[in-house]
Amino acid sequence: MGDRIALGVEYDGTAYNGWQRQRNGIGIQSLLEKALSIVANQAIDVYCAGRTDKGVHATGQVVHFDSRAGRSARAWLLGANSNLPADISVSWSKIVDSDFHARFSATARHYRYRILNRQVRSALHRNRAWWVYPQLDERRMQQGADLLLGEHDFSAFRAAGCRASSPHRNLSALGVNREGCWITLDISANAFLQHMVRNIIGTLVAVGSGEKPPQWVGQVLNSRDRRLGGIAAPAQGLTLVAVSYPEIHALPNRGVGIATD
Repeated sequence: MGDRIALGVEYDGTAYNGWQRQRNGIGIQSLLEKALSIVANQAIDVYCAGRTDKGVHATGQVVHFDSRAGRSARAWLLGANSNLPADISVSWSKIVDSDFHARFSATARHYRYRILNRQVRSALHRNRAWWVYPQLDERRMQQGADLLLGEHDFSAFRAAGCRASSPHRNLSALGVNREGCWITLDISANAFLQHMVRNIIGTLVAVGSGEKPPQWVGQVLNSRDRRLGGIAAPAQGLTLVAVSYPEIHALPNRGVGIATD
């Protein structure tokens, strides 16, 4: 029968065309599968908790795969990392029950978005944050964010090419916090539509800049019309920081935090 193995994966998405295998360009999935196949001495297919887009990062991506190679969890961890590029790393590994699935067993996904809100751009953070020049009011942004909490039809925040069968998602948390020139948005839901987080962030920035009032966010949501919302925030500010699973799977609770300096 072999083993089912779960991995925690972190990556800097700057150099990649997103998570998925690509016909043109490089997907993170392909490099991880290549590294694991070397360890297993057989072809490995991996399944992830959430497909991140081009330029999006992760500290808490979770994947699983099946193998008859008979390697220990430690061997998968060390072997994968020895065959991965420096901007992709496996942070933990665990042999799990055969009914575990990285995507379908997940109960929530947690993303973090960072905005650098000051007059000058950053050379060091250009690939890890959205530089926004106009002064943003994080309190107004939070007022708008609160209108999105709960289960809704998020059609107004999905990409035109989104293939999800239903636009309904349950947004359980959306916090907006400022520390100096940094604004951090933490957002959690049972699942997300394509570009949903980035479209929400762009809409909230329009509120924070004073361009729109907080109640406008609710109007956009109720319209179910993507054309009425704000721009899509750039991908580089977004990080998948954690995925939640039922306690029965006993996965390591890692990846929630990201560096802020």
